[in-house]
Amino acid sequence: MKESLGNYFRKLESSGLLKKERIGIDQVKALLQSASRNILASEKNLSIDEEACYTLAYNAMLKTARALVFLKGFRPTDGQQHKTTIEVAGEILGKDFSELIQMFDKMRKKRNQFTYDPMLPLSLTEAKSALRTAGDFHRKVKSFLDKKYPQIKLFE
Repeated sequence: MKESLGNYFRKLESSGLLKKERIGIDQVKALLQSASRNILASEKNLSIDEEACYTLAYNAMLKTARALVFLKGFRPTDGQQHKTTIEVAGEILGKDFSELIQMFDKMRKKRNQFTYDPMLPLSLTEAKSALRTAGDFHRKVKSFLDKKYPQIKLFE
């Protein structure tokens, strides 16, 4: 049997991966709006710089995922905040998002590799795939949030 989301959060909080925090809805909205802008910027950079396109697409996904974590009243606090954010977002979103979460984590690893190894190649195909994945993730999370929090106008 899968543990409850509350128990999952308590376990991560006790291990120092998350901390409980009052986070305003304005911060959540700002992250989601910034993620939308990152997707647009990623599109514009596709023909100029594959690495910039990929990084902006990844950042859009990270900001969207952080918004989910913030909505639950938590902030990642460890030295592996990106990984924790992805894992927690996956728990919040559930199995319908498992493929996108796996792709997101692969993007995290790839971005980390080419950030620290400038000789690592990044293809146009990989940049296009990252952009497509970020757009899909953002749209699907938007739909998820609209259903889960209809009283809050998170996307305007």
